[in-house]
Amino acid sequence: MAHYLVTVNLSSEPDPLPSPAADPGSPLSPGAHTVAVRYGSSLIEQRYHVAGTGPVCVAHSGGPGIGWDYLRMPLLERHLTMVYIEPVGTGASGRLPDPRAYNLATYTQFLHAVIEHLALPEVALLGHSHGGFVAQRYALDHPARVASLILYDTSPVTGEEFWSAAVADMERFARRHAAGHPEVATYVAGLTARLDLLSDEGATAVLRTITPTYFFDYWGREKEFAPARGTLRMYAAPSAGEGPPFDVREELPGIAARTLVLVGEADFICGRRWARMIHEAVPGAELVVLDETGHLGHIEQPEEFATAVVAFLRSPS
Repeated sequence: MAHYLVTVNLSSEPDPLPSPAADPGSPLSPGAHTVAVRYGSSLIEQRYHVAGTGPVCVAHSGGPGIGWDYLRMPLLERHLTMVYIEPVGTGASGRLPDPRAYNLATYTQFLHAVIEHLALPEVALLGHSHGGFVAQRYALDHPARVASLILYDTSPVTGEEFWSAAVADMERFARRHAAGHPEVATYVAGLTARLDLLSDEGATAVLRTITPTYFFDYWGREKEFAPARGTLRMYAAPSAGEGPPFDVREELPGIAARTLVLVGEADFICGRRWARMIHEAVPGAELVVLDETGHLGHIEQPEEFATAVVAFLRSPS
């Protein structure tokens, strides 16, 4: 496990680095934007949101099917122009005609459409959880477009071993908290539920139910985290996606971008085991483990999270 200490004054003004144009017509002007993506014979709307100032960092949220809003990172927006992808099949983005097409190849295609639309030679790319799968695939398929890669609470592989480990970790979580919170007895069923058989409202209810598992100490800071829990949204259709199993372990040595692997030490689903696999395989990758943090470090430990990201992006290549 590798840690490093960095110091960045996050309360200061951002460094005078290139920022997006103030022109409201710019693809990097603050606010919501829509790109029409050619998908087969259809045009599908891809939504993205711009906030902040400084060098551009494109962020892809997780799920698949979780609304992008949870990934908002105000501290990073002081130093970076954050471009938040609203994944296809969620929110105001378009819907695919066949739910089985919500797979890694599709998400990578739509991400590429946004990056092309930004008209920048290269960007920093941050992927969280499932968004980290997309970011890894994109960095491998489009190496010239990714200057820096931040793989946040993600894994280079899924499949039976990955999910068995996640279920086992959730079962341990439930045993630890059963006395004070008997509702945790339902959490494993929620994690393994067929979300594609539910409505968006049903999938959202499942996500909100099991949310405490994604934190190191949800109930100890419940007043702080409960409002965010109540705004989480889950869209059911992306869970119906079909495609080959995700496994890029053999390809990771081919990632050319400078890479930061960032993980919460108590993340039950994409924890240190999977982060180490990426760290050991990607040439020159850095690893930061956030103490007393689960799957949502940018919410639980926002200053530590932002410090690690900003220091990495500012460090000499």
